[in-house]
Amino acid sequence: MVRLSAGSRRCRVRLVRLALGSALAAMACASAAASTGPLPQPRPASKAAHKDFPMRIAAYVANSGSGTVSAADVRLERPVATTTVGTGPTGVGAAPDGSHVYVANGVSDSVTFIETVSRKAVATVPVGSYPFSAAPSRDGRWVLAANWGSGNVSVIDTASRRVIATPAVGELPHSVATLPDGIAYVTNSGSNNVTVLSKGHEPVARIPVGDFPSGITSTVRGDKVYVANTGAGSISVIDPVTRKVTATWPVGKAPLGLGLSPDGQRLYAADSGADVLLVIDTATGGVLSRVPVGKTPQGVAVSPGGSRVWVTNEDSDTVSVVDPDLTKVRTTLRTGHQPEGIAITPR
Repeated sequence: MVRLSAGSRRCRVRLVRLALGSALAAMACASAAASTGPLPQPRPASKAAHKDFPMRIAAYVANSGSGTVSAADVRLERPVATTTVGTGPTGVGAAPDGSHVYVANGVSDSVTFIETVSRKAVATVPVGSYPFSAAPSRDGRWVLAANWGSGNVSVIDTASRRVIATPAVGELPHSVATLPDGIAYVTNSGSNNVTVLSKGHEPVARIPVGDFPSGITSTVRGDKVYVANTGAGSISVIDPVTRKVTATWPVGKAPLGLGLSPDGQRLYAADSGADVLLVIDTATGGVLSRVPVGKTPQGVAVSPGGSRVWVTNEDSDTVSVVDPDLTKVRTTLRTGHQPEGIAITPR
């Protein structure tokens, strides 16, 4: 977790501290024939036909204080599993095909791969010092772990599960957003800027933003990047074409985790300093509503259809499930100790 001292704005990170993979059952309905013979029996689905069946959407929460990841069924809004990972897990990312989630273990300097059908940890990849987040590329080929303690990013090949590059970024890298064209943006909390990584994982630009940038997200099309400046109480809007900040919105006390509605019209920010979820109009930067959640909200994830926003509450050991249209909490689920990062599988 990132905590900010009100007087000095000094920051520290506390690093000690889905999906039901069942396939939908297929129902075959045979129409009645005039014949009195037996109805035809449905044939069992072949593995080839079953392979691409959609998985049930699930949320995965990294519990930094208990070394576990909690999985919850997004449709039913209930817990379904707990998976043991490394020590001090903080960030979570979901593969574009929903087959795996990736967990940054801050204290044990590794990234755990969880297979979502079995909900079991299937691999652990050593990375740099104190990885804070693990974000997959849009094509699923890479996972980028922001190594807070070593000032770089570990690029993991998801096929071989090996680190293939370690580009240097700024000081205290926090989170990563990936774009459809293969470009990645990394927030550097210690140097108050964002590093742009090329398709080849090389640093090509640094963009100044606000104080202590942390959470970051981008639109589906990749035409906007949003950065939460936790120390400044603001959001920076970056144009990926010019690689410049086009707007800075003063919002909340200490915005941290970010999420976007599928249409890009609303930005959701966990205000860790006010215990609310901010709903922000991306056309104007104005705060539309403040939804009270639990204590010290950290991570934000939006369901694929946009009907629910999930918020982790680190000091309540819960996750709040918010209806963004009614702007109220629908339900509150228990998690492990000190939940931080969260990701929802796309299918």
